[in-house]
Amino acid sequence: MIRAFHKYTGLLAAVLLLVLALSGVALSVLPAWDKMKTPALVETQLTVAELATRIAVHYPEVEQIRRAPSGLITAYYYADDQPGAVVVDPATGQGVSDYEFSPVVRWLKNLHRSLLLDDAGRIAMAVAAVALLLMSISGALLLARRMGGWRKVFAPARGTLSSRLHVEAGRLSIVGLVLSSLTAVYLALGTFDILPQETARPAFPSEVSGEMGLAPAEMPALVQVPVSQLRSLTFPYAGDPSDIFTLTTDQGEGYIDQGTGEMLAWDNAGALQKLNEFIYLLHTGEGAWFWGLVLGLIVLGAPVLAVTGLIMWWKARRARPSLPKGVAAHKADTIILVGSEGGSTWGFAGTLMRGLMANGHGVFAAPLSRFAPEKYSHAKQIIVLAATYGNGEPPASAKGFLDKLAALKTAPAAKLAVLGFGDRQFPEYCAYAKAIVAQAEAMGWETLLPLDTVDQQSPQDFGRWGKALGAALGHELELAHVPVQPRTHRLKLVSRRDYGLEVQTPTAILRFALPRTSLLNRLRGRGWKKFKAGDLLGIIPEGSNIVRLYSLASSTRDGFVEICVRKHAHGLCSGQLFDLAIGDEVSGFIRSNPAFAPAKNRKPVILIGAGTGIGPLAGFARANHKKRPMQLYFGIRHPDSDYLYEDEIGQWQSEGKLDKVSIAASRVKQVDYVQHILQRDAANVAAQIKNGAQVLVCGGCDMALGVAEALQEILAPHGLEPAELKAQGRYLEDVY
Repeated sequence: MIRAFHKYTGLLAAVLLLVLALSGVALSVLPAWDKMKTPALVETQLTVAELATRIAVHYPEVEQIRRAPSGLITAYYYADDQPGAVVVDPATGQGVSDYEFSPVVRWLKNLHRSLLLDDAGRIAMAVAAVALLLMSISGALLLARRMGGWRKVFAPARGTLSSRLHVEAGRLSIVGLVLSSLTAVYLALGTFDILPQETARPAFPSEVSGEMGLAPAEMPALVQVPVSQLRSLTFPYAGDPSDIFTLTTDQGEGYIDQGTGEMLAWDNAGALQKLNEFIYLLHTGEGAWFWGLVLGLIVLGAPVLAVTGLIMWWKARRARPSLPKGVAAHKADTIILVGSEGGSTWGFAGTLMRGLMANGHGVFAAPLSRFAPEKYSHAKQIIVLAATYGNGEPPASAKGFLDKLAALKTAPAAKLAVLGFGDRQFPEYCAYAKAIVAQAEAMGWETLLPLDTVDQQSPQDFGRWGKALGAALGHELELAHVPVQPRTHRLKLVSRRDYGLEVQTPTAILRFALPRTSLLNRLRGRGWKKFKAGDLLGIIPEGSNIVRLYSLASSTRDGFVEICVRKHAHGLCSGQLFDLAIGDEVSGFIRSNPAFAPAKNRKPVILIGAGTGIGPLAGFARANHKKRPMQLYFGIRHPDSDYLYEDEIGQWQSEGKLDKVSIAASRVKQVDYVQHILQRDAANVAAQIKNGAQVLVCGGCDMALGVAEALQEILAPHGLEPAELKAQGRYLEDVY
């Protein structure tokens, strides 16, 4: 509900909000600009009496003196029957420049307050202020949900550039936007007299002395008032003994006899008036120019939020694909219910529908929010595909599902299968899918399959689950999901180093220049993603639409894209990559791989790899700028042929990025594999792991199996085993 409210409020009020925010940002500069134009008040104890006397010397027919919140003093006068206004230097009382109210400022204020449309515009801008307030509050709640709670609200943002900018702008602006919109709503209510307004205004005195001519410097009521508290001083009409001085200060308003200089009547400013003035200051910054600038910078986040929000909405709208036509709910033997936030889960639902329909199933698909078990009279299985939003919250299309499920007196007769979609880099991975399973178990709902998960929209995870689903249904089920491929970029090869020809393993380290993308494309999610060592470079070879993934040996910080490639017999992609010459280009994209990366702590790291598996491990060593304890165990065939990164490894050792390097060579007299050098170094390996070390293994399946067996032997005497380390996230594998 909060997400839908936030989204549709933003879409409906987007233009008004942009006008409100941008005009407000422009006006926020005015207090500072006025402060710059204001002559300095050097005499801190200067009184209104002395100031009025000085001004009267130069402007005998002065009618009024005003002091703006910025400190700017203006005198309004008549000379030769012509009105005038000047900015006054309080030190001399003389005008330093003519005072003119800028038509641009007047236009901006009218635009900000009423869209130049008088009362109708004021109502529209009041509605926009209310919308901004509600959006700010709902945005704060959504931000906390997205980041996993209020305590994590300042954790690093993830996702596309537009979503990251939306989060960052929200974090920087949310407090200011709430304050600005709240004060705007308050002022708007006051404009329409919905809230009571209080002004200090004493009753006009019934009697005056009738005398004239007393100089302001001799008036006791003016001598007691410092200029710093002055708002205005209005002089009596010339030649009228019944008229009086009107003095307005920060404390209130009063009337002064022009003949005696005594205060005839005074009314203090009430609490409500002071509150109204304080709220006006908070909203405009007038009287606190620095706050005005800060508020303007904060509110400047509103246009960023509006633009990125529209981009995110448009991308989510386009993400939901069309589904094959199924059957009516009451005729279907299989019900597919989808909980999706951005729309990508619907693509998997479409693949599942096509696979099931090809095997003779009648399938009906709907959002989880439209769960209606009374309509599933012929259903034998209900399959739930559920993504997770933020801190275990239901996604957009799953609103109310758990409430509907809890309201059932008995569980549905059809068996249940739940597949969760998520990203392991978030703390509440597939939490909503787990919540569905927990509630289903509590009510005794019979399951067709145990809970399974798909990490980062992995087609491989989905295909594996599809085989298990087919087995449970009694037939084969091949789910070859082809997700919409990320936009590729052209990568130009800038260097290559070749290895392994002598030992029949042609291998190359390929380095590509970073592609350049415009800010607009990055906002639209079409830019080149930031990446780190261990992430994946997706390559689409010519003549195929199947993506090949290569582990990255570099990060964005390094300024290049680097991979290790071994040429395989009849390998389409590896053959094309291996044949690249300097200056040639390929199409590629970045895919995050947070499941294979060193933990963010100072514990030791043990890197184990063989062949091209050195790629991400080399990247981890290269990025070890804080010089945390790091050891490398690397398997090659021959030191003279395929010792990848030999020079760099030596340099990283001298720089302290690698503490220890052990090499196993299998094509020399003393044949060694990685597991052998681990076993010979068993005492050190066990000590490091007992000290909290994390183990990262990259390379072929056979090598990884041998390493796991060696570590099992090494750790057993110490009461540890690889399975336990994996459960703790301290044993990570990237194998192929």
